[in-house]
Amino acid sequence: MSTASWLGISTANWCIYSDAPRIHHADHGSNYMSMVYTDRVVELGATPSTGTVGDSYDNALAEAVNNLYKTELIRQRGPWRTVEQAELATLEWVWWWNHQRLHGELGMRTPIEIEDAYYADLESGLPATAGQGNR
Repeated sequence: MSTASWLGISTANWCIYSDAPRIHHADHGSNYMSMVYTDRVVELGATPSTGTVGDSYDNALAEAVNNLYKTELIRQRGPWRTVEQAELATLEWVWWWNHQRLHGELGMRTPIEIEDAYYADLESGLPATAGQGNR
């Protein structure tokens, strides 16, 4: 058994005496390659916190957006006096993110521009070019 597998199993064993719900958090690294480790997580009745690599359960996308949210909104405009103020600010930020913020991954366009281009291409019968940077 590798050191990484042993360490992971030891950590999982350490947690079995807790009354808290068991959720196993991972980054899909070497621990997920170990069948011994995976079997032990199941044996302990833990619920994996992630789905398959590449989907939103992988946490990378959520973490990236959450960090931008904190940088662009929370640290710039907070603190708020009420939950309602924070909720309204969040709704405004989400609208700005989709309608005004330029995204480098989208060719310096907004998500709304990409979506509009996608549906326009579908209606015209042309191949979709929404994901391409230069349009």
